[in-house]
Amino acid sequence: MDIITPDYVSALTEATDRFLCPLSANVYGIEFVYFKVRDLESGTVLFEVTNEDEEESREVIEDDSIRTIKYHLGPDFLNLTALGSTIGFKVGSKEVRNFRMIERHYFRSTLLKSFDFNLEFCIPGTRNTWEVIYEMPSLPENLKADMIAAPWETKSDSFYFVENKLIMHNKAEYNYSPLS
Repeated sequence: MDIITPDYVSALTEATDRFLCPLSANVYGIEFVYFKVRDLESGTVLFEVTNEDEEESREVIEDDSIRTIKYHLGPDFLNLTALGSTIGFKVGSKEVRNFRMIERHYFRSTLLKSFDFNLEFCIPGTRNTWEVIYEMPSLPENLKADMIAAPWETKSDSFYFVENKLIMHNKAEYNYSPLS
């Protein structure tokens, strides 16, 4: 597999059709244990997920299904202007320098928004919280209508680098059709 750099993923023009690194690339033992997203304007928590057995040690399982998540958010989500995301994660026995997340969102082959966040240092063996603020893109009404009419065709790739080396790659798919 080629070396995947931040510049490479920042130049992608559509969601990837495969994962760009194996699960075993996470040699830092980074494990996400908490995730919350809220609307910054109203303060409403949109969803919150906690890994209930976070204290158990886990072995690396090479099953890519654990790296993709699906969100059914409903059409109102497309009108939000800013989101706050809180990510809780644990670090293994190695220090983590320049932990960088690049997240790219696409509808079909159109880039909607790219986010780039950096956390300079994480101490080995710690649990950390990372808060990121997303300014949502203003989308034309016809694009919103297309996204609502095409469930699961809006996708994102989240790439995680340590000192510019790709160690994790996750994917998400989004459905903006009305909630039942």
